Amino acid sequence: MEKKKVVVAFSGGLDTSYTVMYLAKEKGYEVYAACANTGGFSAEQLKQNEENAYKLGAKEYVTLDVTREYYDKSIRYMVYGNVLRNNCYPISVSSERIFQAMAIARYANEIGASAIAHGSTGAGNDQIRFDMTFLVMAPGVEIITLTRDGNLTRQEEVDYLNKNGYFADFTKLKYSYNVGLWGTSICGGEILDSTQGLPECAYLKHATKEGPELLKLGFEKGELKSVNGKTYEDPIAAIQAVEEIGAAYGIGRDCHVGDTIIGIKGRVGFEAAAPMLIIGAHRFLEKYTLSKWQQYWKDQVSNWYGMFLHESQYLEPVMPDIEAMLESSQRNVTGVVTLELRPLMFQTIGVDSLNDLVKNKLGEYGETAKAWSSDDAKGFIKVSATALRAYYLAHPDERK
Repeated sequence: MEKKKVVVAFSGGLDTSYTVMYLAKEKGYEVYAACANTGGFSAEQLKQNEENAYKLGAKEYVTLDVTREYYDKSIRYMVYGNVLRNNCYPISVSSERIFQAMAIARYANEIGASAIAHGSTGAGNDQIRFDMTFLVMAPGVEIITLTRDGNLTRQEEVDYLNKNGYFADFTKLKYSYNVGLWGTSICGGEILDSTQGLPECAYLKHATKEGPELLKLGFEKGELKSVNGKTYEDPIAAIQAVEEIGAAYGIGRDCHVGDTIIGIKGRVGFEAAAPMLIIGAHRFLEKYTLSKWQQYWKDQVSNWYGMFLHESQYLEPVMPDIEAMLESSQRNVTGVVTLELRPLMFQTIGVDSLNDLVKNKLGEYGETAKAWSSDDAKGFIKVSATALRAYYLAHPDERK
C-alpha cells in the first residue's frame, strides 16, 4: 500500500522534531517537513533544520520562504494602520503564524497530502491560527497535533527521541524566543510573574550606542522607501536597516499584556526596534498629511484590522475591504521624518513633506489669521456655541 503523506509544519524545535519522528516511525507516514520562513530563520538555521529533518525520518524537507508575501499582504498594511495591539505590541508572532500556516496548507495541497501536523499545545493561540487556516485552505485534510492530543511533557518527547537515536540540545531554557522580520517575542522567566519585568539579560539585543543620533525615514504613499537618505527598492531590506540602527540603542522593548483567543490573559515580552521606529515615524507623518476625519476613521478600521490578524481572522472576507481603505488613505502620506534616537528611547523631531497641511496660506496656528477677519472668528464662535447655549437656557440648573 502507498504510504499516506503528511506535511509537518517544522520549526526544528522539540515538539515538531518529535512529531516528524513519531509519524514516520510509529504511524508509517511519508513525512514532508516544511519550514515556513517569514524572515526569522538564518541560512545556517535553515540548513540545520534540513539536516535534522532527514535524521528524524522525513522523506522530504522544504523551506517555504514567504517573507515577501508576509510583507506585501500584512506588514505594509500594519504600517498603514499604525497597528499596535493595545497601543503596545506590533503583532509580530500573531501575524507571522497566519502566513506560515497558509504556506503549509498550500504545500500540502500541492503534494496531495492527506494530513497536516503541527506542534502546538492546547494552551496557546497558535493552535487556533494553524487549525483555522488549515480548515479553510486545505478542507478535508486531517489535522494531527500529537503534543496537544497526548498532553505530552517535554521530558516524554526528549526521552522518545533519545530512545530512537536522535540527540539534540533541547534543554528547557529560562526564556523562549520567536525571532521574525517584524520583531522578537520573549516568553518565560519573569514574564510569568505579573509583579516583575524582564531583566537586561533576557533581551537578545543590547544597547551599544549612547547617542544621540538622528534617523531619517522616507515614505512614499505610506511605504518606507529610504533610510538616512539611502533609497531601498526592497522594503524588507529597508526594515532590516532600521532594525540594525534601532537595535543598537535597545529601542522597541516592552511587555504586552492582552486577551488571548482562548479567553485567558497572556503576557509576552518583545523587542521590535524596526516596527516601533517605522510606525512611530509613519504616525507622525500622517498627523501632517491626513485630514482629521481620515485619521479618525483610519484608526477605527486599523484597530479591527489588528484584532482580526491577532485572532486568526485574516481570511475573514472583510479584510481586503479594510486593506483597500487603508491603502487609499496613504495617497498623500509622502515625506521624510526625522527621529532622534537615544538608549532605550526615541522621539519625533520633524517632517519634510510637500503634502504638509501645517504649511498653508490660510493661517499659522496661534500666530496669524490670513483667511478670516476678527469678526469672522467671533461669528464662528457664536454660531458654534448655539447648541450649548440653547441647552443651558433650558436647563440653567445644570450649569457647573
